[in-house]
Amino acid sequence: MKESIKVFAPATVANVVCGFDVLGFAVNEPGDEVIMRLTDKPGITISKITGDNGRLPLDPKKNTVSVSVEHYLKHIGRNDVGFDIELNKKMPIGSGLGSSSASTVAGLFAAKTLLEDRTNASQLLPFARKGEEMACGHGHADNVAPALLGGFVLIRSYDPLDVIKLPHPKGLYCAIVFPDVDVPTREARQIIRNKIQMKDAVTQWGNIAGLVSGLFMNDIDLIGRSMKDILVEPVRSMLIPDFYKMREMAMEMGAVSFGISGSGPSVFSFTRDEETAKKITQKLQAHLTSIKINSNTYVSTINDAGPRVID
Repeated sequence: MKESIKVFAPATVANVVCGFDVLGFAVNEPGDEVIMRLTDKPGITISKITGDNGRLPLDPKKNTVSVSVEHYLKHIGRNDVGFDIELNKKMPIGSGLGSSSASTVAGLFAAKTLLEDRTNASQLLPFARKGEEMACGHGHADNVAPALLGGFVLIRSYDPLDVIKLPHPKGLYCAIVFPDVDVPTREARQIIRNKIQMKDAVTQWGNIAGLVSGLFMNDIDLIGRSMKDILVEPVRSMLIPDFYKMREMAMEMGAVSFGISGSGPSVFSFTRDEETAKKITQKLQAHLTSIKINSNTYVSTINDAGPRVID
C-alpha cells in the first residue's frame, strides 16, 4: 500500500445555462490538487493549503475536503485510518467553476485510492455533496458529479440520487472567462425566485430537453439554440459586469452559446473549434481590461476523465 498520493480533480461548469442544479460538465483546466499521506494516528489533519490567500480553514472540521473524507471513512468503517492533507488551490475561489467541489473530489479520490477501496466513483457522490453543503449551504451535485465522473452529467433526481452520464460531440470546445469580481455562491442562490409561471417552466423544460437531445444527436446547432435560460440568468447576470455585452461579442465571433458558469461570475461559450474559443477568450479579456477588471481565461474540451493520480 502506498503511503502518499497526489491527485488532480477538474473544474466544472454547472447548470449549463438552462439546467439549474441538474446539468454540469468537467473541463481540463483549471483544477485543484490534493496531496494525501497516511499517518500513524487515526483522524484527519490539514498541514498546508496553498493558493488560497489564507481564505480556507486548516481546521478539519471546517474544511470541505476533510469533512467529506471523514464522512467517507465513517461509511466504510475505517475510523482507524489517519490522513494528513495538503491542498494546492490551482483555481480561483468563488469563480463559479466548482472550486470547492474540485478540492473535495480530489480528496475523496485520493483517500479511496490510498486505501485501495474498489468503491465505484459514483458511490462517492453522497460524501462529496457533504462538502458542497458546507461550502454553500446546499448539497447540489452539478459540480461534484462531473468532477468525480468526468464528462457531461445529468442529475435526474436528488432523492434518491440518480446521476446519468451523457454523450457529447467530441469537437465541442469550451471558452471560459473568469472576471475577478466577487459573487459568493450562497448569496447568488438567495436572489433566485422561488416561484415561477407555468409558461416559463414549459420554456425551460423544452430547452433542457433540447440540450440533452442535441448531446445525444451530436447536433451542435440544437445544443446552441437550446442553451437559453429565462429563470436564473436574468437575475444572476446583474452581478456580472457587462454580461450581455460579452454575450453579444462572443456570439458575433462564432460562439455556439454563451452563459454563466454555475453561480458566476465566470462565463463560458461553446464553440466548434479551439481557434474560435481562443479568440473569444482573448476578446472578452481585452474588454474586461478596458473596464478595469482583471480576468483569467481557459480553453478546454469536455474532460471525460475526471480525477486522476498525478504523482
